[in-house]
Order: sequence, then C-alpha cells, then structure tokens
Amino acid sequence: MAATDLASHEDACRGTRRSPLLKWLGRVEYEPTWRSMQRLTDQRDTETRDEIWFLEHPPVFTLGLNASREHVLAPADIPVVQIDRGGQVTYHGPGQLVVYPLIDVRRFGIGVRQLVMSLENAVISFVAQWGIVASGRRDAPGVYVDGRKLASIGLRIRRGCTYHGLAFNIAMDLEPFRRINPCGFRGLEVIDLKTLGVDTDVHTAARAFAPHLLRALGLQDGEWE
Repeated sequence: MAATDLASHEDACRGTRRSPLLKWLGRVEYEPTWRSMQRLTDQRDTETRDEIWFLEHPPVFTLGLNASREHVLAPADIPVVQIDRGGQVTYHGPGQLVVYPLIDVRRFGIGVRQLVMSLENAVISFVAQWGIVASGRRDAPGVYVDGRKLASIGLRIRRGCTYHGLAFNIAMDLEPFRRINPCGFRGLEVIDLKTLGVDTDVHTAARAFAPHLLRALGLQDGEWE
C-alpha cells in the first residue's frame, strides 16, 4: 500500500463505528433521492454516522453508468434515468422496498463483493421464515427463487462510502419489468413476495427486514429516526 493510501486508511479507521441511523422515507421521487445520497457521500467525513434508508419510488427505469439503452425495450410513459451505479437497467415502482446503505466501507473493513453478499444474505434470511428457498448468483448479483429474480443490487462506492443499494420486490405490478431486459438479461423472469404467497406491505417489510440486514452486516442494532 502506498504511503498516501496508508495514511488515508489510518485516518478512516479513526472514525467510530456506531450503529447506523435507520430512516423510513416513504414514497419519494427517484432523482431528488439520488442527489441527496450523492450530497451525503460528498459531505461526510470519518466521524459521520452511517445511515440506511428504506423507501419506495414512483415508477422509473434506471440505467447504470455503462448500461446499454438497447435493454430498454418499450418504456412508454415511465421515465428512464441514467445514473451512476453499476449494472444495467432495472425498474423501481410502488410495492418495491428500496434499501440504500450509506455506509463507510473502510470503517466496516469490507469490500464491494462482501457488501453485495451481505445484502443478498439479508434477503435470503428474511424470506426463509416463510419457507422460501432463495439464493444469490456470483455472475449476476441479486436474489433468485427458482431462477426468478426477487431482488436486485446495484452499488456505487465514492470516497470509500457506498450509496444506491437493494431493490426488493414485495407486492407490486410486475408488468413494467416486461418492458426491459431486467439487469441486461433477455427473458429474465421477475417475481415478488406476493406472488410467492407472502401478504405484506413495503413499510411492514422494511421494519421486519432491518434486523436481518443489520445481522448480515455484522451489526447488533440500529436506531430508527
């Protein structure tokens, strides 16, 4: 490790690792929320408390930084927004739990792959209580049930901190997924918890999902704002 990198790492590690602040934002527009994540990431320092945002968005298709628009087949009246996460195209809409972990990964001592696996494992653990067997895929991050995608993951790391995150289908209109090649995969079937026989809503799911996510991240607890 270069001397400047080592000094930067040591400075980052001086920050206190506290339990994150958990925020339920409700249904919020996509672009202002994205810009808020960027601002927090740019303004934070080694003492800034980590946050995890739980929310849902109105209908929107989002394209990753290097995504191809050929995977957007027929957006019709749903807006398409090019953003700065990894991955291809996905859909956000009512009935989908979106989770944005705004955390300092240097403080956690983890890399991108480990963070992705933590998000996947949280979903896998959460749905197991209903006897649903889910799994992740190394070649296509996310959570799958019998080959059908239940949750998508797309992250950005800037200044050693993450934003963007997890989109977990709870009880939603799945039709818009047929207007795209989800995550760049032609013919990939997408599913939600409702289709799998689980009756819950996004807010209830967020509260119940949070402990699974905290455990997957190696944390004891978090504080709801």
